[in-house]
Amino acid sequence: METSFGKGCHLHLIDGSAFIFRAYHALPPLTRKSDGLPIGAVAGFCNMLYKQVEDNKGSDAPTHVAVIFDHSGKTFRNDLYDLYKANRPPAPEDLRPQFPLTRDATRAFNIACIEVEGFEADDIIATLARQADEAGGRCTIISSDKDMMQLVGGGVEMLDVMKGKRIDREGVFDKFGVGPERVVDVQALAGDSVDNVPGAPGIGLKTAALLINEYGDLESLLARAGEIKQPKRRESLLNNEALIRVSRSLVKLDTHMDLDFTLESLEIREPEAEALLAFLNEMEFRTLTKRVADKMGVAAPIVVETSGASAPTALPTVAIDSEKYECVRDAAGLQKRIDAAYRRGWVAVDTETTGINEMVVELVGISLCIEAGEACYIPLAHRADAGEDLFATNTLADGQMELQAALDMLKPMLEDPSILKIGQNMKYDVKIFKRYGVSVAPIDDTMLMSYAMNAGLHNHGMDTLSERYLDHTPIPIKSLLGSGKSAITFDQVPVDEAVKYAAEDADITLRLWQIFKPQLHQKQVTTVYETLERPLVPVLAEMEMYGIKVDRDTLSRMSNAFAQKMAGLEAEIHEIAGQSFNVGSPKQLGEILFDKMALEGGKKGKTGAYATGADILEDLAAEGHDLPARVLDWRQLSKLKSTYTDALQSHINPETGRVHTSYSIAGAITGRLASTDPNLQNIPVRSEEGRRIREAFIAEEGKTLVSLDYSQIELRILAHVANIESLKQAFRDGHDIHAMTASEMFDVPLDEMTPEIRRQAKGINFGVIYGISGFGLARNLRIPRKEAQGFIDRYFERFPGIRAYMDDTVQFARDHGYVATLFGRKINTPEINAKGPQAGFAKRAAINAPIQGTAADIIRRAMIRMPAAIKDLPAKMLLQVHDELIFEVDDSAVDETIEVVRNVMENAAMPVVKLDVPLTVDAGRGANWARAH
Repeated sequence: METSFGKGCHLHLIDGSAFIFRAYHALPPLTRKSDGLPIGAVAGFCNMLYKQVEDNKGSDAPTHVAVIFDHSGKTFRNDLYDLYKANRPPAPEDLRPQFPLTRDATRAFNIACIEVEGFEADDIIATLARQADEAGGRCTIISSDKDMMQLVGGGVEMLDVMKGKRIDREGVFDKFGVGPERVVDVQALAGDSVDNVPGAPGIGLKTAALLINEYGDLESLLARAGEIKQPKRRESLLNNEALIRVSRSLVKLDTHMDLDFTLESLEIREPEAEALLAFLNEMEFRTLTKRVADKMGVAAPIVVETSGASAPTALPTVAIDSEKYECVRDAAGLQKRIDAAYRRGWVAVDTETTGINEMVVELVGISLCIEAGEACYIPLAHRADAGEDLFATNTLADGQMELQAALDMLKPMLEDPSILKIGQNMKYDVKIFKRYGVSVAPIDDTMLMSYAMNAGLHNHGMDTLSERYLDHTPIPIKSLLGSGKSAITFDQVPVDEAVKYAAEDADITLRLWQIFKPQLHQKQVTTVYETLERPLVPVLAEMEMYGIKVDRDTLSRMSNAFAQKMAGLEAEIHEIAGQSFNVGSPKQLGEILFDKMALEGGKKGKTGAYATGADILEDLAAEGHDLPARVLDWRQLSKLKSTYTDALQSHINPETGRVHTSYSIAGAITGRLASTDPNLQNIPVRSEEGRRIREAFIAEEGKTLVSLDYSQIELRILAHVANIESLKQAFRDGHDIHAMTASEMFDVPLDEMTPEIRRQAKGINFGVIYGISGFGLARNLRIPRKEAQGFIDRYFERFPGIRAYMDDTVQFARDHGYVATLFGRKINTPEINAKGPQAGFAKRAAINAPIQGTAADIIRRAMIRMPAAIKDLPAKMLLQVHDELIFEVDDSAVDETIEVVRNVMENAAMPVVKLDVPLTVDAGRGANWARAH
């Protein structure tokens, strides 16, 4: 019997649509084995719903609950404004059949499932929240949707379950700058590009809040709009009053819908085991079915064996609870964990340090996890709380193992080939342990597993993976260290707090590994992970730790020279402008160019300042204007000085005298490595000044820098995959490929080739790989757009296989949601069916990815084979810069090293892929990088 809803009652309203889309984007595409039905969103939705049910059984548990869904079709807002939500793309094809299944899931959990034709879920939630508040009860809206923040107040609050954050009046003010009662006014002014709510042009959230706070409410503001001093704001309000009022009607939620049910009907009911388990069984959710059955104390039905596509639902049943982690303070406790690792055959490992630069930080502690939920932390170098004793800051806190003693115990296990060491971004931990004399092997890396499976779908940091695959938000590091000038280092964190954070990392890593490991095979990327990802970790770790020598004096001289040239350019610029101004100020530059000098092409942005980006200045310079040309020269020098000659000096390690860059394996979706701290891959090579920076990278005394660089590797791969016989033959014959292309396209004999024609052919050759447009080629070659488009059209006429390759690749991406390299690396293309500006980018990325990705795979294969190839040579591999490898070699072994390395690089694709064209490698040598390249 339903009881009356009133004081003491607590209503939970779940935004079902938000749950669906969150689930859809959180998991890779999943299908039901028996019939191929897409079920990824349903799987995630069920897990989220089950978690919501299980997490709300305490003293603050809801008494009433409902899941509210949007009804398909138009709503009353479309009658008010026919362009409402007109920009929203249709739901993905594989999501549409899952919408009704999520309703079935809600009913299977015996939770009220509500949607009303002609109204959005937000309006239903608004009406029920108002009813609950007026009845004297409480209402929690489980959503992070900003539109519902207008409902907060009284007995109504919001809960963002993904962040574990409650949103009250203060939270609303933090978001909008006004209280809940004025949210609608602010939204009416600011509009919403997602829902196509027009608002007042030129007025954003901050300005809208400022105006509403100043004038009290929207009506008062509109009535007194003529008083506003700022002309643009005043004109926007006066000229768009009707649109603003329409916008207010669009964003204001209907709190008085006529509903055909009562609050009492939403009273919580326990799910019926038979109905719920039957639904989960039908969906083939094996793990969740067992969890629910165990919880209900009934036997689980026999579930159809799945292919593992639904493996992300196979979460460990032990909840993540940071309060249960243990602190290991002595040898006996550590030995217990080491023994457990030997029995199990694996252990998740994570290190805590005083910073993020592996070459200078100190080890503070180590966390281990062998079973989910049973992680521990070994504190080694936490500092005692100094209190008022200024001399006690370096005193170690009590209750910690001596660092070397702990490492001595751990070393045999960490180096034992029979124990798998599991980590997240394991390269960092490998380098830390290596500095302390421990060579960790063998390893597994959850970051790289995720990257091998899901490149292009999301990033692969632990926080992201934990939220997506474990539905758990890890303890944020900022909560321990703080931020800004008051931030502390990890050794200053109290041990009890460190245990929760550090052990949780190891626990999460083990759980992710348990999910990802079987999926590698199911997703057919085991070979990619085992041959291109995991073996690269020790190779890069050794390269990074060895580093490359940099001459500080050379950099300092360059910085001074750049500063002098910049000063000279500034003087020229001021003379041309007829006045002094800050050349580094885009605002002042825009005023000079487009107000004072009245040059054409000036466009103002939202701030009212003219745009003065490189593309605009390049166009002006191409028209013969000197000032923008000089500014471009000044900017280039300024960037070289600040980004390289100045900044590189701070990156020289005081102990080694070398720069130690760090390579990100899982950064670019195509498999290309990214260099950071510092970035040594983006040093410009097209300008003389840029090339000079490489002169500061030098060899040690008695050694030589050797550079080996693949020649036009991506064009060679294109010739192979697009099966262009003329291009393949040209590469086999060793011809100048750009001259050959020019001859083919422009009917110019090779002996009559001019540098200008060859330059145009080179621009087209490389542009086509990246799906360049006529506009882009026109800008690159400084020719009319029509002429550039003609070049591209002629190119495809002469080489029709390239167009066929591009069309086939895009169609494959649309059909499968990914493209692949010749070595099986899958690069997901989630935006391939997007509309609008994103469509062109997604298409070009899909075309380029197999080519660039295959090139990246080839150089990875070469790098992985290199340590064994040069182990008997006095040579070290130092850097990888796109298609180039740099080595430091004893002077006496340069020729032998070049021969060995070239052989490895030119045969790196074999035996997996036999290209129809040869790979060739150019070699150079010198006392510095500039001479070697």
